[in-house]
Amino acid sequence: MRSLKILLVSAAAMLLAGCGYNTIQVQDEATKSAWSEVLNQYQRRADLIPNLVNTVKGFAAQEQAVLVGVTEARAKATQVKVDANDPASLKQFQAAQGEVSSALSRLMVVVEKYPELKSDQNFRDLQAQLEGTENRITVARNRFIQTVNDYNVTVRQFPVNLTAMIFGYKPKPNFAVENEAAIAKPPTVDFGAPAPAPATN
Repeated sequence: MRSLKILLVSAAAMLLAGCGYNTIQVQDEATKSAWSEVLNQYQRRADLIPNLVNTVKGFAAQEQAVLVGVTEARAKATQVKVDANDPASLKQFQAAQGEVSSALSRLMVVVEKYPELKSDQNFRDLQAQLEGTENRITVARNRFIQTVNDYNVTVRQFPVNLTAMIFGYKPKPNFAVENEAAIAKPPTVDFGAPAPAPATN
């Protein structure tokens, strides 16, 4: 009787492996891990913003509108409750993070007017951290996009799609990339570069 149970368990394990069940498990965990890294890197950026805003404020307090814009965009993004398996939630999260990127870009433009700020060591340290974080965000997003693509292909392929249907594994939503080049190139955070000369007629 014991031998029969072992034989049945072994047969069931071989059947599940052959129908793609194990592959689904591995790829599902990979998407979760990749998503956690995306969240970690966006949180890292959010944690840098208050210090960045305060440093800029010390040299350019008159740029209130831009400073408030960055702070509000950060607050909105950190309040978004995201579910990576819900397309609408993922889209909302992406839009909120996009607003943070836009606000930071506006702040970068303002910084060009303040050479004292650009030469401040504290600011330059924050600049380096922000630049590194933007790079890590891009890497994490790309990894998440790839792992979700791999998972989605697997659960749609025959006969694995039958296994996925039986166990309730559905295709996952992914980041919507309107500009593929944009996802591969992080925003420039080079505050030390000279501002471009104004165009003349």
